[in-house]
Amino acid sequence: QVQLVESGGGLVQAGGSLRLSCAASGRAFSSYAMGWFRQAPGKEREYIAAISWSGGSAHYADSVKGRFTISRDKNTVYLQMNTLKPDDTAVYYCAAAPKASGVAGTWDYWGQGTQVTVSS
Repeated sequence: QVQLVESGGGLVQAGGSLRLSCAASGRAFSSYAMGWFRQAPGKEREYIAAISWSGGSAHYADSVKGRFTISRDKNTVYLQMNTLKPDDTAVYYCAAAPKASGVAGTWDYWGQGTQVTVSS
């Protein structure tokens, strides 16, 4: 079992930055790939980024490449978000799975989400 708790969301102006954190507990965390997804009202959950269990490999959706950075340490995965745009407004979720995928349905564990709102 893996338990995930996100934090760090909030309201920011366009062009600003936020850093999301996802605190993980459970013995399996260190062997799981971690990912970030987001969901805006009326839209499907969207893949953002993923990082391998070792932290040695990361992948990003085209919509955030060059602006967002995913990282992890022993018990936490982070999402550094720079140059934010109003279109980035959504609830952001972290997820864990044995293998990373861009498909939300393949991830085993989810946090409760944290709201990010970017004003224009």
